[in-house]
Amino acid sequence: MSAAPQVSAALAVEAQAEELQPARGAAFGLSVLTLINFLNYLDRFIVAGILPLLLVEFGRSKAEGGLLTTVFIVVYMLAAPIAGIVGDRIPRRYLVAASVFLWSLATLASGFAGSFAALLVARAVVGIGEAGYGTVAPAMISDLYPARMRTRMLSYFYVAIPVGSAAGFALGGWLGQNFGWQTAFIAGGAPGLVVAVLTLFMREPVRGAMEAGPPAPRVRFAEGLRALGRNRVFWFNTTGYTLMTFAVGGLGHWMPTFLNAERAMSLETAGIAFGAVTAGAGLLGTLTGGWLGDRAERKAPLGGMWVSASGLILAAPLMYAAVQVSAWWAIFGLIFLAQFMLFLNSGPINNAIVSCVGPDFRAFAMGLNVLFIHLLGDAISPPLIGAIADTSSLEWAISLNALPVLFGGLVLLFGVRHLQAAGRRRPFETAGR
Repeated sequence: MSAAPQVSAALAVEAQAEELQPARGAAFGLSVLTLINFLNYLDRFIVAGILPLLLVEFGRSKAEGGLLTTVFIVVYMLAAPIAGIVGDRIPRRYLVAASVFLWSLATLASGFAGSFAALLVARAVVGIGEAGYGTVAPAMISDLYPARMRTRMLSYFYVAIPVGSAAGFALGGWLGQNFGWQTAFIAGGAPGLVVAVLTLFMREPVRGAMEAGPPAPRVRFAEGLRALGRNRVFWFNTTGYTLMTFAVGGLGHWMPTFLNAERAMSLETAGIAFGAVTAGAGLLGTLTGGWLGDRAERKAPLGGMWVSASGLILAAPLMYAAVQVSAWWAIFGLIFLAQFMLFLNSGPINNAIVSCVGPDFRAFAMGLNVLFIHLLGDAISPPLIGAIADTSSLEWAISLNALPVLFGGLVLLFGVRHLQAAGRRRPFETAGR
């Protein structure tokens, strides 16, 4: 084929991409999915807000306390690829509704646990429910909005992570100290039962409707899996995301306990203050990352990866410094800056993952990403940090936690340089396209 037809075809696809408008019901769908994501992270991090109470209640060590996060994450990551396969084949809103209902019941059940083993089982079931939702929601959003808006829309969705996490810290700390840890779990789980019904009123977006150019042929699962194995954009982003998740999961699990045990803050104050800082920094960081990511993607391919790499590299020294100081204003100021840099990643890194695979393979790709980032990330960091703290201190354990963030940023930076150099020689491989 001569150069002229190729250029004309490329310009036609670019023009089509600019003309694509959000799907009907996109705003309502995004709002419901974001509300669910808020409850998702509230339920997940409510444990951190009441962790000292649980350790006393059941007579467990810090390392054993880390298992409450690990058992959730292990089940979540193992269920995610299966949920992704299902989500690529059935109406996704039904899977979302069933998942929200299941994890909300499990959170309620956590409040009635009579033993540490029963609590572990309940948290494991929460992981099953969250897997069914977490793998398909980004894929649904990618079918609700065109590519030029996708990073920002995903950023709005991921704003629920810091805000929901903060609500979990604060609600857990306040309810736990004043009304008991059982009440915290019950208050966290009840709203999800109502929101699960609201999900059924969403419109199911057409897969691939927001992609420019001719519709991509549907690929067989084995073909898509082989293509995903060659997809360098996916694997560089997943590696960097895994290192970040290791550090962020450990920080979120142990920081309120660190503030309580080694900086003499009350459990209520630690939970509310850390939650407020997380919410503010996460909200600003996520929205800023979405805006920067869309701008960077318009200027250069893989521009969003540059945003993610820069955020992680800048966050690492701030994380380290936050646990070296004693004054409360210095602690929370540094935590705010560190979390702002970390949350710059939310939109760009997830947009890179959903955009580098075809529309009929996205839920599985997200599920596989979830498997790796948690298997090698926050499934192991909370008990590992707890074990280090048992032999030294939480200050030392959390200080070491800054290294994975730095390495994650360097991996993404190397990935951008490598992929851009390779792209000048041959096209990037993509799964399902």
